[in-house]
Amino acid sequence: MTEARNKSGGARVRVPPPLVFLVGIGGGALLGAFIRPLPAPFGRSADLALASVLALFGLFMILGALRWFRRTGQEPQPWTPSPELIAQGPYRFSRNPIYIGMALLQSSLGLVFDNVWIVLLAASALIVVHYTAVLPEERYLAERFGDAYFRYAATVPRYLGRKSRPPGAA
Repeated sequence: MTEARNKSGGARVRVPPPLVFLVGIGGGALLGAFIRPLPAPFGRSADLALASVLALFGLFMILGALRWFRRTGQEPQPWTPSPELIAQGPYRFSRNPIYIGMALLQSSLGLVFDNVWIVLLAASALIVVHYTAVLPEERYLAERFGDAYFRYAATVPRYLGRKSRPPGAA
């Protein structure tokens, strides 16, 4: 077993990513309640409309990814072994659609609760997840699938938009 794998053979992810986003939601609520309220800027109707769009897109990303996990008989927890590389569904557009979906859902909740702290902490939560889950997952997938993963990573961006190479790519 190498550094990229844990004892069960999955990626060395030590913190469950959903917990990071829940901490971001709770932290934003506490900041708004005890430090300084930071209301959403667009007006209630616009905030709710934007929250709806973000929530729908986030759910689309998460549910689409989970669908492919079920289809391939895999578990979505990043610390479990991956018998197959998934490159279908939302994984055609992002190597991390579940984490993007979680950040979008957190942002939508911030708008619904009229608390921009929650929205801002969604970005912070994604940064924490990047270092605690995404990078270890990439090392694991590169080790597990080799060239197939490098080809996939060369054509699909890590999040959305710009492509980025995984650790160890030539």
